[in-house]
Amino acid sequence: MIMLALTYITLALAALIALCIMILKIGHLIGTCPQSKTAAHAAAVTVATGFAAIGSGGIIVIGSGLALADGAALPAFFLSLGFAALCLGLGFTHAIATLRAVVRMPAAKGKAPKAKAAKKQAASETAPA
Repeated sequence: MIMLALTYITLALAALIALCIMILKIGHLIGTCPQSKTAAHAAAVTVATGFAAIGSGGIIVIGSGLALADGAALPAFFLSLGFAALCLGLGFTHAIATLRAVVRMPAAKGKAPKAKAAKKQAASETAPA
């Protein structure tokens, strides 16, 4: 049982580390744009740190279920590993969506005054005199 628990922790933490590296690389690729460079790098580090903290906590909580498996250690191992992979995948998707949203915010703020000015101009042109 100890060997299965150590294998679970090793594989789950390896997946967590790989996904954190992917978040940092995606943030670096998004940061190649000069307009969002600093926001993308800072957001990537912040999101990857949060993902690592929450993911490692989830791995520990899921792994604690291995101790509850009396006679079915191998099925509990695969169930725990699969559930951890599912949770890490969903968290990764959310982390990337957060990263993209943070990087898009400065661009959206820059476009907002132009959109308001265009609406104001269109309203003044169509208003009866």
